[in-house]
Amino acid sequence: MTWAAIATYPSEQLYQEMAYIAYHFHWPIDDILDMEHEERHLWLREIARINREINEARNRQ
Repeated sequence: MTWAAIATYPSEQLYQEMAYIAYHFHWPIDDILDMEHEERHLWLREIARINREINEARNRQ
């Protein structure tokens, strides 16, 4: 990610995204920061999908 992209992306949203990925996958912050916006959002969607599947499975029990 370029510094220009970081400067224009809302920092609070970036921190929330980084925390979400780091919490679920235990990846280092530097690795998450190195991701392009689209890649980071791909992982956010994948985490959300995994969480939905887990919650739906719990609800069926």
